[in-house]
Amino acid sequence: MPTQRKCMPDYGHELLLGTFITPTAQDPAQAVALAELTETAQLDVATFQDHPYNADFLDTYTLLTWVAARTRRIRVSANVTNLPLRPPSMLARTAASIDVLSKGRFELGLGAGAFPDAVHAMGGPRLSPGQGVEALDEAIDILRGAWDSGERGSLRFQGEHYTVPSMKRGPRPSHDISVWLGAYKPRMLSLTGRKANGWLPTLEYLRTPGMVEANKIIDDAALEKGRDPKEIRRLLNLFSVDFTATRRGHLQGPPRQWVEELLPLVLEQGFSAFLIGRDDARLIRTFGEEVAPALREAVARERSTAPAGTGTVPDRTAVVLAGRRDTIDYDAVPASLAQKVVEPGDPAYEDVRHSYIHPGSPALVIRAENSDDVVAALAYARAQNVALSVRSGGHGISGRSTNDGGIIIDLSKMNSVEVLDRTTGRIRVGPGARWGHVARALAPYGLAMSSGDYGDVGVGGLATAGGLGYLARKHGLTIDHLTAAEIVVADGRRLRVDAEHHPELFWAIRGAGGNFGIVTAFELQAYEVENVAYATLVVDATDTAGFLLEWGRLVEAAPREITSFISMFPGRRGGPVTAQITLVYAGDDTEDAQNALTPFMGAGPVLDQQAQLVPYHLIVAPPENQHRGQGLGNTRSGLLDHITPEAAAIVEKAMKSGDVMVMQFRSMGGAVHDIPEDAMAWSHRTQNFSVIAATASSHVSRMNAHWARLYPHLNGMYPSFETDTDPARLADAFPEPVLTRLRALKAAWDPDNVFNRNFAIPPAAPCDGAAHAGGAAPARR
Repeated sequence: MPTQRKCMPDYGHELLLGTFITPTAQDPAQAVALAELTETAQLDVATFQDHPYNADFLDTYTLLTWVAARTRRIRVSANVTNLPLRPPSMLARTAASIDVLSKGRFELGLGAGAFPDAVHAMGGPRLSPGQGVEALDEAIDILRGAWDSGERGSLRFQGEHYTVPSMKRGPRPSHDISVWLGAYKPRMLSLTGRKANGWLPTLEYLRTPGMVEANKIIDDAALEKGRDPKEIRRLLNLFSVDFTATRRGHLQGPPRQWVEELLPLVLEQGFSAFLIGRDDARLIRTFGEEVAPALREAVARERSTAPAGTGTVPDRTAVVLAGRRDTIDYDAVPASLAQKVVEPGDPAYEDVRHSYIHPGSPALVIRAENSDDVVAALAYARAQNVALSVRSGGHGISGRSTNDGGIIIDLSKMNSVEVLDRTTGRIRVGPGARWGHVARALAPYGLAMSSGDYGDVGVGGLATAGGLGYLARKHGLTIDHLTAAEIVVADGRRLRVDAEHHPELFWAIRGAGGNFGIVTAFELQAYEVENVAYATLVVDATDTAGFLLEWGRLVEAAPREITSFISMFPGRRGGPVTAQITLVYAGDDTEDAQNALTPFMGAGPVLDQQAQLVPYHLIVAPPENQHRGQGLGNTRSGLLDHITPEAAAIVEKAMKSGDVMVMQFRSMGGAVHDIPEDAMAWSHRTQNFSVIAATASSHVSRMNAHWARLYPHLNGMYPSFETDTDPARLADAFPEPVLTRLRALKAAWDPDNVFNRNFAIPPAAPCDGAAHAGGAAPARR
């Protein structure tokens, strides 16, 4: 006989409290109402029985989708899913879909399948208990394989009970879905320890001696598999519960009695989740409003006095520990960030390692949630002496928001958007917000902010670099409307910078902000924009040079309400070069808009066209793409005063060579030219066009040859679109005297060149006599 332990340690998970609801078809509104009450009562999760053979029950997965749509915070799960009637390949799709639609609120309670006769009556397999465990073991592998869309190739699986010849993976769930197994017997408990994220029994079927032995089986199986037993959450269904009686039995008494009796289950038996299985609204409300807060407080109090090394979830699993790099000290991560870091072996790593355009393999990603986190993350990163990237939304054309073997400070959770004063248009935006979300948040106020052409782009990178958007010729660049910022500088100080506070630093961050610190909040002055005229034309650009010259002429002659972008693509299999013209008229006067847009119909033979009056926020709606490094990773960027015949001829040759996959031209001019060239670090106030070329890695040398011929015709460069890191290109981005001024400021604010990823500006050497140019150096700590 194995040795029984008197009690088990606390596994340290945060408490998860909720309900176990009957999916009755007799009163379907009740099941939904009880789930909504679960959320209202501040509980965490609503679960539902899954007995598809019961004609008196609703289909649980249809109900889960409905409940997820009717709630905003709670998790949802079957308790537990009947696997024999839900094949794992389809169950994977269903589970991932609910998780994506609910924004990461689905968990998978799963069982081998009770009532085999009822299952067989519905056409399911009649499995022995042993076969049921085998099938469940195989199913977990299929589920996780289907969810792993980062793995290349189709999922193929050959088992005794399930065969998957070639299944396309995906969709990828919004979070790492937990698999909780309803298990009682040794083989199922061992499977729980080997492969599951949680154990989900019912108290009435499992008394205290059984808890001890079951936990030991789970723990031993986990250890044998190289897992830490603390990875596995212990959940418990509670059915024989009541608040109306006075100490009539276990969990049949007032809330204080519940707390007294649940606390040992947490601290001695390792359970951290309790789900009450009575469809009683008053009981659910009392559980949420009285028992839950008291139990959480009691657990926190006991854990705070526990001996060192107990009561805490391990920082990382054995798999994660094996994936650590030797370049940094993981154990030195500040305690305040311990739950906010993602390492190479973590399930979330695939979601945070890349930018949209460029792949990356950082040693650590720190997901900051506020400026305190940024300060702590920066201090930690500086001590590690590895590459440091700062990421806002993670679109990253230039590739500098990810790295290989270094640290990323990810600001995507700092994504608030606030309208501070509707009258003046003053807004406050977090660096991790995406511009599509900003547009959507401003729309109810009749406000907008020009911000590029793609709503998935993050605020931080664009609002420190420029912002060439659809409203640029009418309203200027994004940075032209930046009125203040909060920034963490290299030595860890938090500063507010504006025209009166650190004005030189404020000058620098508008165009070269990535070199001077981490902006944690932006204040901008939005302007009134509601509907705009939005048109797209697809034209045959076989006469590429002629098309470019005519489009450029039309742009420069157009009223400043018109901003236009074009994207040109090489012909395929001998076909013509095609161009898509995007036109935005910043106003809702349809007659004026039509008069301004119509001339562009003559830019080239029109293959397709559409035009509409739409709210501005719809044309920059965020697609929320997954970031997998899936873009063209080699780009060249430049600015043109005008599109000349010579420049147009070079572009035509490049497009017809097949060496360039896409070229984009963005119109500037108009309001962009209204700002004095010395007002901020972005000093390009005479050019009318931005031009970008992009291609695949296999073509980059040939693209560079074409770009070298275009280069003498360029006048400046926009760094956010440029992947060439040659320091000589700094002079294109920051022509003198701007570069000398920036180098002096760099010496004052970041002499160690901590922020050296975003087109690094080298600090001026002390012998240059310019270290304090443009203002006094800041006091050092």
